[in-house]
Amino acid sequence: MPGQLQVSAARPYGGAGSVSPVESIHEDTTAKWFLLSAVSYFFIVGIIALTIAAKFVWPQLLGTVSLLTYGRLRPLHVNGMLFGWLLAADMGLVYYIVPRLCGVKLWSEKLGVATGILWNVIILSAVVALPMGFNKGWEYAELPTPISILVVVAWVMFGINIFATIASRKYEQMYVSLWYIMGTILWTAFVYLTGNFAVLVTTGVNQANLNWMYIHNAVGLIFTPVGLALAYYFIPRASTTPLYSHKLSMVGFWSLAFVYVWTGAHHMLHGPISQWLQTIAITFSLMLLIPVWTVVYNFFATMKGQWYQLSENVPLKFLMSGVVFYLLTCFQGPMHSLRSVNAIVSKTDWIPGHAHMAVLGAFSFFAIAGTFYTIPRLFRTELHSAALANWSFWFFMIGGLGFFVTLWLGGFWQGWQWNNPAIPFIDTVKALKPVWTVRFFSGILMFLGITTFLYNIWATVLDAGSKTSANA
Repeated sequence: MPGQLQVSAARPYGGAGSVSPVESIHEDTTAKWFLLSAVSYFFIVGIIALTIAAKFVWPQLLGTVSLLTYGRLRPLHVNGMLFGWLLAADMGLVYYIVPRLCGVKLWSEKLGVATGILWNVIILSAVVALPMGFNKGWEYAELPTPISILVVVAWVMFGINIFATIASRKYEQMYVSLWYIMGTILWTAFVYLTGNFAVLVTTGVNQANLNWMYIHNAVGLIFTPVGLALAYYFIPRASTTPLYSHKLSMVGFWSLAFVYVWTGAHHMLHGPISQWLQTIAITFSLMLLIPVWTVVYNFFATMKGQWYQLSENVPLKFLMSGVVFYLLTCFQGPMHSLRSVNAIVSKTDWIPGHAHMAVLGAFSFFAIAGTFYTIPRLFRTELHSAALANWSFWFFMIGGLGFFVTLWLGGFWQGWQWNNPAIPFIDTVKALKPVWTVRFFSGILMFLGITTFLYNIWATVLDAGSKTSANA
């Protein structure tokens, strides 16, 4: 355990034969709650995402139903994907890996289950509130204040359980995933409170600056550190290969900690904020290349001589594809922060292409891989279908690439048109219909990936239940 994550010769998809005596001490009820809920919300919110994509191609679609207008569905899609699917899946996987990295049981399964119940209350409340128009009106912070307060309570419960488990650990030296998880808990508290509460007591440019700090750091200080925690755990586990360098992983962690928080203002370049603040945001955005290249090199070096495993090992396919998407995302970010590039791509379709590659292409790929890896182990069975898991990967990959690349190219095109005063704005909208059409059909492929993923996971769980009943 100390230094480099130790690995076993467990099969890629788990199974009863791969359960070690150490794993048998874990109850894992909380991890099961969070993961199965998250996978289910992934499917539900996927339907909403596909509906939104269709509205770009057919603007009149469901336009007379107030609950299903774009302004009501988009906040539901954003919050559903961020909190219903991704953060819930990340939390479930954290509940799985922290006890194993510490060599002890989760500090309190009862507290964990209570957190899971509260989290589901939060998501279901949002499903009701947002379509009805109850909305604070701030990007990524749309949840009404009472629901936001419940999020804070749930996060405190989650943090207490994880920190107490780490405090009671048997292993003195902490593996890098634990550092990233602890950072995630602390940074999320700071970022969420700022973006959902401090923003309400400020006005004007200061309010906008706080909002963009929250938006950017929701990805950079919430989903990035927890996503990297998962990657640092599951890449060595899935490949049965020790991590290349623990020291290098620490360089990546501390450079991320000191650099990322200052980058949010690059979304407000050429806007009404001070030039010195814009310059600071640009400088720190470029410095992000340090933790990114450190992390990516560590993962690629870990896989040296092991790339052949990608042909059969689907969790590893998702993990290493996620690493590539992470690299591309974090190269785009610093480039986007340059004033000359920002003048073209800012506020265009290039931005959602970039954001989706981060949240779906990188961090959701890590969460999907972790779910494929852990669910068979949690339920002491084999994955229902390795072939179907492979189909899920290709649906996500082909659909995702169609989505990302089309919006990048369309966004640059859109930005050049906006910068040409001879082109009426409405013509720039009409010109993007082919881009939005490709996005819709790419969305269908991604939704097929979600559907096959959902079916495979739940079929695995039901298969385990059937075997238990038969043995009884």
